[in-house]
Amino acid sequence: MSRATNAVARRRRRKKVLKQAKGYWGRKHSSYRLANEQVMRSGNYAYRDRRRRKREMRRLWIVRINAAARREGMSYSELIHGLSEAGVDVNRKMLADIAVRDPEAFRRFAEQAREAAAA
Repeated sequence: MSRATNAVARRRRRKKVLKQAKGYWGRKHSSYRLANEQVMRSGNYAYRDRRRRKREMRRLWIVRINAAARREGMSYSELIHGLSEAGVDVNRKMLADIAVRDPEAFRRFAEQAREAAAA
């Protein structure tokens, strides 16, 4: 019986990796071994950074809300506490967008938080 070499599947696998490595610098886009290492590493970075991006966006929203809250004479934590006491259900993404685009609406949120915290 003749020896099976798995040639078709092997070529397909290598072509797939080299296609993913298109645009990499040096031999990383043409040498299978280096391309495969870089594709695996890039996949790890992408997986990690999809989670990291969510953290960074939340941090950005908090910074923006804090800056707008301080313009209104209160801290971020006072604002969030007051809004939760008032029963205002608005997430940080929406609140940050309001703080940037509509300062007057944010001022009304700050007033609600101030009244609820005082009560």
